[in-house]
Amino acid sequence: MPAEDKMTILEKLGEGLLTVSLLTYPMLRTLSLQLHSAVTGSYVSGTYSIVFVNCPNEHIARDIARTILDKKLAASVNILPKASSLYFWNGEIEEATEIMLLIKTKTSKVHMLSSYVRSVHPFEIPEVFSLPMDQGDVRYLKWLKESMEEH
Repeated sequence: MPAEDKMTILEKLGEGLLTVSLLTYPMLRTLSLQLHSAVTGSYVSGTYSIVFVNCPNEHIARDIARTILDKKLAASVNILPKASSLYFWNGEIEEATEIMLLIKTKTSKVHMLSSYVRSVHPFEIPEVFSLPMDQGDVRYLKWLKESMEEH
């Protein structure tokens, strides 16, 4: 095989290895952080999230919150009354008074929780988004974990 062909093969192999490395880095980083957490008992940033959901009234907010807890999709839900909201809808600025849910859950459950909320929520496009928890009290984070375990 000519030297040029060998170089082309080596270059392509190098590019392939770089691509695989870049694609697997996030997964490997997550696994290494989880292993470190399991060994040391420390918290891995982003393991838990806070999910925000708006509701048109307190009755709907309480129904959604209770079902989320019953399904073990979250450990805790705060119901914040009477949030004034201004937003664009159909090209117009709208105003409403809404109830805000702050839902504390495992990040791994956010997708299931969001799917559930969308399936029961009366709004055409409910406000459902999450933010990862960066830090927290160790005892609180342990309680979050224990509260969502199936018994």
